[in-house]
Amino acid sequence: MTKMNLNRYSKLGVLLLVLAVSLATVAPAAAVASVDTDGVPGESEVGSDVSTTYTLTDLYAGDTPRQWTLQGQTNMTNATWSVTAYDNAGDQVGQSQSYGGDTFEYLVDADADVAELEVTVTGTTPEIETWSYDPEERFLVTEFTEVRDGGGESTIDSWDAHHYTIDSQNAREAIGDAESDVANAESNGADVADAQSTLDNAIGFYENGDFKRAVQNAEDAQSDAEDAQSNAEQRDLLLYGGVGVVALLMIVGIGFLLYTRQQGDDYDKLG
Repeated sequence: MTKMNLNRYSKLGVLLLVLAVSLATVAPAAAVASVDTDGVPGESEVGSDVSTTYTLTDLYAGDTPRQWTLQGQTNMTNATWSVTAYDNAGDQVGQSQSYGGDTFEYLVDADADVAELEVTVTGTTPEIETWSYDPEERFLVTEFTEVRDGGGESTIDSWDAHHYTIDSQNAREAIGDAESDVANAESNGADVADAQSTLDNAIGFYENGDFKRAVQNAEDAQSDAEDAQSNAEQRDLLLYGGVGVVALLMIVGIGFLLYTRQQGDDYDKLG
């Protein structure tokens, strides 16, 4: 075998080795647990209490080992967790376990007859660190991760929700109304440049946390959109009116020509 062939096979071997290591490193363990939820909010006001319950089944399906660690995480503050295990007959296994904090870990063990888990997390909707109109502000309600011996892990599922304050919600609703009016005016052919500029300012104030000015600018944008719509309607009215006048003049002109021609014919007959 020539030196060139040796180099070629050496490079191929290195490439295959790198590929195998990469796949082994990035390929997550298959998470097969099924989760049913109860009480997961779509949105929640900052400072309000949230309580959600999750039922995890199919804990060992597929290639999931008979023993692994369930890890839970939340962005809620003052969080507490309660984990209750059940066997295949639906009977409780041991005592419910309680945890405090934004994370917990629970050993899932088939040899202990654990076939189903009920996890309840209770906490307080967190403050909003960064205001964002689109996408809206969201926080992690719950995330479950399957952690295996040896360090392999994969996300089972996660849930998040929009959080808000009364002031931010009012501003968001005002901006939403303005967006609708601007879009409607634009669809009817109105020039909404001024309205859109004012609307953009409203969103900017929102994202700076200045909700009072956000509402004021949103209302101004609505007014600008209404004015633009009115101007467009007046323009169309004048246009249609002008077309109508031209049509009327044409009809009158044609009528006059027909009349004068008829008169001419009558005169010729008399002559």
